[in-house]
Amino acid sequence: MARTRRLKRARSPIRRALRRIALVAVATTLIALGLSALFVVVLRWVPPPTTAFILQHQLAVRRAGQPERAARYRWTEWSEMTPELAVAVVAAEDQRFPDHHGLDFEAIGDALDERRTSGRLRGASTISQQVAKNLFLWPGRSLVRKGIEGYLTVLIELVWSKRRILEVYLNVAEFGDGVYGVGVASEQFFGRPPSRLDRSQAALLAAVLPSPKRFNPREPSAYVRERRDWILAQMDQLGGAGFLKGL
Repeated sequence: MARTRRLKRARSPIRRALRRIALVAVATTLIALGLSALFVVVLRWVPPPTTAFILQHQLAVRRAGQPERAARYRWTEWSEMTPELAVAVVAAEDQRFPDHHGLDFEAIGDALDERRTSGRLRGASTISQQVAKNLFLWPGRSLVRKGIEGYLTVLIELVWSKRRILEVYLNVAEFGDGVYGVGVASEQFFGRPPSRLDRSQAALLAAVLPSPKRFNPREPSAYVRERRDWILAQMDQLGGAGFLKGL
């Protein structure tokens, strides 16, 4: 009996410590969920002053001592963009964007099938997922990051309109090394505001999205020109600017 009591007394501090750790973990999770929900609600109306990806780029530039690569970012209103830009990125990145609720399970299934047959894992992220990632997260494919991304994506889809999601995406996507948003990209690569881009220029910006640090829309490689032509054909197939009128 005495030995049993000693064992119970020895276990009590451990149990209390584990209970405290569990309570702290739960409280931290609830606070994080609450803050993320608050940020998403605010950003429904307020332009994001910066993003997680921009901050990470700035940190990398500072560490490398390369101030010439500093991020350039400026918010552009939806009304100041040609509709061709929105159609181009949807055609290039997420053609089921108007219909899904943030996660495209058909695209995920196709990507998994391709991995089984070819051994390569291609991306299946929707525009909504990319917005969540760019605004709040970090690069990578860990299960933890993907889980947080999924939660934020669903939250964004619940709170924002599809048009708002596209507007934010066009402003926070990277179109060149440190070039964030169509406002800066249009002027840097084509010398004109995003309201005056033609279809080909809009398609060129969309064409570099998979690898903006590697490709240049002002001096497109053969691959980028080929991808631009494919995007233009997809834009026509989707119905052009009228495709997104209902957003």
